[in-house]
Amino acid sequence: MPLTPDQKKELEAKLQEFAGKPIGPPKTGRDAVNGPMIRAWCDAMGDTNPAYLDPSAAKASGHGDVVAPPTMLQAWTMDGFEMHAGYDEPRNGVQRIHKVLTDHGYTSVVATNTEQGYTRYLLPGDQVTEETVIESVSEEKATALGIGYFIDTRTRFTDQNGDEIGWMTFRVLKYIPARQQETADPEESAPAPARIKAPMGYDNAPWWNEVEQGRIPIQTCNQCGKLFHPPRPMCGKCGAMDMGYIASSGKGTVHTFTVIHHPQFPGYEFPILAVLIDLEEGTRLMSNLLDCKPEDAHIGMAVQGSVEEGEDGLKLPVFRPAA
Repeated sequence: MPLTPDQKKELEAKLQEFAGKPIGPPKTGRDAVNGPMIRAWCDAMGDTNPAYLDPSAAKASGHGDVVAPPTMLQAWTMDGFEMHAGYDEPRNGVQRIHKVLTDHGYTSVVATNTEQGYTRYLLPGDQVTEETVIESVSEEKATALGIGYFIDTRTRFTDQNGDEIGWMTFRVLKYIPARQQETADPEESAPAPARIKAPMGYDNAPWWNEVEQGRIPIQTCNQCGKLFHPPRPMCGKCGAMDMGYIASSGKGTVHTFTVIHHPQFPGYEFPILAVLIDLEEGTRLMSNLLDCKPEDAHIGMAVQGSVEEGEDGLKLPVFRPAA
């Protein structure tokens, strides 16, 4: 049921109590910056920059030692699975404000944008600490997804000396799905929630158009033939901006995988077996592994991909164990 004006006023006053406050005490990463984690990150991302992997090359480049990829910044302080096992008992300010909104009917959430800044490269032995503040909570906004509130957080990262090494802003929309709002009769059951559609922009729209035609696409440079994923506007090898697509055979192997139990969002069946696939063409693709028990999945498993349409009309590449 919609909130009354008094209930809305009370809710918004409660939300503003979170603004400007830390979500909790500063949190120091469980491990110092180290080579094995850097290598694991680079393996997963397909990053072969020698400054991250080769001490002699890193020394020659002026760093003096291998450095961590800047985009790993948040990885050094991220929580383990136990911190994300649901919000019934919130453990920090972000989880508490999400629970307040959930309890008032704003049951869905989507990340809308993030920015990161890097002050210096991280070296092995650096100890990373983060401190996050809820910068602001918006007034109720009407969006294409539904009505809701934007929550902005800012995280400051410091090293063992207390010096800033980087920062990150993050914005989410906590909302009531539009289709839920449009249910005319409260007694009428609402339609099943749909999966969140991936944002489509100038660079990745052609990729999704290929998927819509039933193909698993791989972006290719029409000048030098280099293959890429995810899509980008310019070839990272020769610099050309003449990009096209080829269709993957769908054959590949599991590079790594994870079983997602929480947090659970409407429109998805849990647990989700999320896999990073090494396609036989040479690129990697993140997808779901179907018709496979989590305990049967393993790294190196041969898989076959296809494009399938869900009940909500969304077409996605998915994979199954190869026959």
